[in-house]
Amino acid sequence: MLILLRHGRTAANAAGLLQGRLDQDLDDLGRDQATAAARHITADGPVDRVIASPLKRAQQTASAFGLPVETDERFVELSYGVYEGVPHADVPSEVWNRWRADFEFVPEGGESLATLDRRVRGACDELVERAEHERIVVVSHVSPMKSAVGWALGTDIGISWNCHLDHASICRIAVRRGHPVLTSFNETV
Repeated sequence: MLILLRHGRTAANAAGLLQGRLDQDLDDLGRDQATAAARHITADGPVDRVIASPLKRAQQTASAFGLPVETDERFVELSYGVYEGVPHADVPSEVWNRWRADFEFVPEGGESLATLDRRVRGACDELVERAEHERIVVVSHVSPMKSAVGWALGTDIGISWNCHLDHASICRIAVRRGHPVLTSFNETV
């Protein structure tokens, strides 16, 4: 089982900012969310492996499992470039429209959804065999998690625009005969 966990809340999240690669700590609520999510996941059985994005908010969420944390850069959040730290509402509508229409669109200093999707799908492909027999938790961010869900469902990264993930939410992807199957989405405690 591949268990995807979005990091807990940060001050930037609470303020409605695009966070991207800004490297912030969890806030008090975020720490509580991480603890609750780890308890919820481990209530179903032991975790064999914990992997996390290198950003502090993901590492801190992953530490709630009390296990060694492997860092995998491929699960880092999308780089929003010049829009990092900007309120969602202040990003020009033409920029949102370009992101929706063109997965290769790269904001100044940022990264395209297509690039993110390729790196996340590659990481998922590498985990699929072990996830058939192990419970692997991957602590990441909203965009990489949506990419992994798209991987499981056999859709493209465009799925990102049609779904929502809460802070500290869980998505579960079972692996059956080598094929991913989404079994839960945006599960919260």
